[in-house]
Amino acid sequence: MVRKAKNINKVKVKHDFKWWRNRIARIAIYFVLICVGFVYLEPIFEIIAKTFMSAEDIIDPSVNWLPRSLSLNNLKVASNVLKVGPTLRNTILWSAGMAAAQTIVSALTGFALSRYDFKFKRFWFVMIVLAFIVPTPVTMVPRLMMFVTVQEAAAIQLIGTALPQAMMALLGQGVYSTVLILVFYTAFNMIPRVLDEAAQIDGASAMKVFWFIVVKMSATTILVVFLFSFVWNWNETYITGTLMRNNIELLPAKLNMFNSEFDSLVSAQGGAFKLNEAYKMAATLISISPLLILYAFVQKQFIQGIENTGITGE
Repeated sequence: MVRKAKNINKVKVKHDFKWWRNRIARIAIYFVLICVGFVYLEPIFEIIAKTFMSAEDIIDPSVNWLPRSLSLNNLKVASNVLKVGPTLRNTILWSAGMAAAQTIVSALTGFALSRYDFKFKRFWFVMIVLAFIVPTPVTMVPRLMMFVTVQEAAAIQLIGTALPQAMMALLGQGVYSTVLILVFYTAFNMIPRVLDEAAQIDGASAMKVFWFIVVKMSATTILVVFLFSFVWNWNETYITGTLMRNNIELLPAKLNMFNSEFDSLVSAQGGAFKLNEAYKMAATLISISPLLILYAFVQKQFIQGIENTGITGE
């Protein structure tokens, strides 16, 4: 009986030790996750807090996170400076159009690399990877010279229009198109080739195999690629400013020129407004709100697509 009691006590102590060890490990994991999450979320919290602060709250050092009085004036002023109506419409149409073109071209390229063996395949694959490694400013000057040469030779206005970037997107040279191609290549490699062979036996062509098998089984991957491309094109200002010269008013470009646009608007209206941080935070919130809303609606499918594409290392 004494030996049995000792064994029971040992089992109980061991069970208690495991319970406390798991509890401490869980607390430590949650602590690390909260700290990392705060690092990412703190700027957004600060943007939201200062957006709704009045001018008195901004200059009051005792007001940090919670404004004493909520004010929508910052959003109104920022909306007028950004011309949020036409710029938001232009930005959504522009980003969606570029994202759709990049998604289609990247899917076709990834399918070709995944399913076909052709001459110099490894060479072109290395070139695709190198295109991602080389910084954009390094390749921007040759591209600009190329478009200027074509423009002079063909007597067609290219610089200052959307044509150069549209051509780049359709030719696989859009914003981070190489990453999108590699995502599709990885995802398509996970689809068994026996499905392709079975469809080909039934008389399906390559395009039918691509559409009815590969595309149908890669819906979440396509969504992930489209969202990545949409966000990247939304935030892209360097290439757009270089090639389009701000002839199309886009929200991020307006945000970059917020100070000068604000001064111009105040001078034109003869107002006494002075630029402060609250106006800038309101403009920033307006610029990122469509992306936050988009992610809120598709976050489940987006996370599922991330897991299925092999980006996590699977």
